[in-house]
Amino acid sequence: MSPVFLFPGQGSQSKGMLADMLAAEPVVQQSFAEASDVLGYDMVKLVLDDVDGKLDQTEFTQPALLTASTAMLRLWNELGGATPAQVAGHSLGEYSALVAAGSLAFSDALSLVAFRGQVMSKAVPAGVGKMAAIIGLDDAIMSEICASVSTETGQVWPANFNCPGQLVIAGHAGAVDIAMDKAREAGAKRALPLAVSAPSHTPLMQAAADAMRQKLVDIPVSSPLFPVWSNARAAALDSADEIRAALVEQLVQPVRWTEIVTSIAEQGHYQVIEMGPGKVLAGLVRRIDRQFNVHSPLTRDLMEASIRDLADYAGGNHD
Repeated sequence: MSPVFLFPGQGSQSKGMLADMLAAEPVVQQSFAEASDVLGYDMVKLVLDDVDGKLDQTEFTQPALLTASTAMLRLWNELGGATPAQVAGHSLGEYSALVAAGSLAFSDALSLVAFRGQVMSKAVPAGVGKMAAIIGLDDAIMSEICASVSTETGQVWPANFNCPGQLVIAGHAGAVDIAMDKAREAGAKRALPLAVSAPSHTPLMQAAADAMRQKLVDIPVSSPLFPVWSNARAAALDSADEIRAALVEQLVQPVRWTEIVTSIAEQGHYQVIEMGPGKVLAGLVRRIDRQFNVHSPLTRDLMEASIRDLADYAGGNHD
């Protein structure tokens, strides 16, 4: 059975990511050069040097992660790796997944995510919004807490259902602080503010969603070559119209990652490739279902080993 490719979102970036591949792999170098041409700044310098901390600024983080994931995907294909049965991306990673599925051209996806980062940053003034991770509390209890502390002037919502016992909340800063206190009182192991100001995946991003809807009108979108999971719908997309709508929805709706991964498992797809920097998704996936075999091919050697392992698995050598 073919693997599933998962593409990471913000939080997986790091200074120096893919340094070994950038030094040695022409297809990776070409991907970064293409990104530099489209965006008008040096993507290699941003990722390897990051002298001014821009890599952690949303409008730069998003294109950098898309570029890294696409470069890894292209190297995988060049090395003869298996074609995925389906793909999913966590938040921003949905754009990488759509590139992998042939729905978006890499250059168009770069323009879209750069624009996405800009409109997200502008949608809510700095200091007004906040996000926080809640660890060790049932999703339903945390959802109830968010609803109970929200008022007309201060609202907080579940934003990322990452895995059982790990939920990200977002909204107005004051409401998020109250929800964090209530979460601790309810027995959460940890309630941690995140180093982001934009309350992603909440109704506060409506202005960004409206801008993205207009932007997508002029972007060519094709039907995917294989199913692409929608964060907002926790369902697979199979048409261009669905994809456009889902990319708008994901700005204002929560990331339903637990549901997506559970559905992938129910279909019997337990071989997973984390096609991007870091191992964030590997950790989440294993917390959702321990049966997953997750590969994080962060070097050429690891990628070649993953390709061999999947070939052996497909050949039946997995007793």
